[in-house]
Amino acid sequence: MDRVQQREIIEFIISRREEFQNKLLSEAVEVAPKINDILQSGNIDLLKNAEKMVTYVVERKENELISFAKQEGIAWAEHSLTLTLKLEWVHAIRRTVWHYLFKYDQLNTHVVSISDYRAMIYEMETQINDGIDNFLNSFFISYSSYKDELISSQRKIVEHLSAPIIPISPHIAVLPLIGLIDVYRMDTIEEKILMDISNLKIRTLIMDLSGITDMDIEVIHQFQRVMSGVSLMGCEAVITGLRAELVRKMINLDISFDEYASTKGTLQQTLADYLDANLI
Repeated sequence: MDRVQQREIIEFIISRREEFQNKLLSEAVEVAPKINDILQSGNIDLLKNAEKMVTYVVERKENELISFAKQEGIAWAEHSLTLTLKLEWVHAIRRTVWHYLFKYDQLNTHVVSISDYRAMIYEMETQINDGIDNFLNSFFISYSSYKDELISSQRKIVEHLSAPIIPISPHIAVLPLIGLIDVYRMDTIEEKILMDISNLKIRTLIMDLSGITDMDIEVIHQFQRVMSGVSLMGCEAVITGLRAELVRKMINLDISFDEYASTKGTLQQTLADYLDANLI
């Protein structure tokens, strides 16, 4: 399609906007009843956006089309709208566009050879379908990327909450650890410990491991490096509540925390020692 024909098609559709929208809604059986809810909850105007998408596709505005698809992907991901609805909506747009291209062709008959007509139809089909497919591809990538970032961010928040450093005096804090600790969580714990030692001016950090039943070898080595980091920050590390299973594994691996931390039996005993010593 040349530019004149592209503009004619867009004007043809816009001049029949209400008819076009009704046809589109009739094609999108599942989406149509939800269109107002989507507008109210996500401020996403499906009908207006459909017209914008069609304009970009017909006029071959690829950069604008891809940018718009990315915006749509983020908007749908932000408001947890399902991909099933989006897929049905875009396919409904595709069918509706072809319906109006057929009507446009009927009203604008040109005297051309059969071979030229077939070539024109083939070019039009390629342009429309490729444009819509490019939109879908960019939309899905944007949607998926945003969801992945959101999940990662939420997981990081949860991990930070699962490693609460509790100040019990101006310079002493307690870090109770429970549950499974993997390499990812240990990275989060390391970041939080070192940041809080600096920000809270912690001089003594008591780490209670009574809620930890086991650690992988890699995690134990990483925990040892965390203890080294605590020491380098000028902070005294105290480890309490080591379980027998974990101690046996450390003995077999010839791993010790003695160089970087002192160990005590229970958190209660440790707090009592500091209270008795008037350090709190």
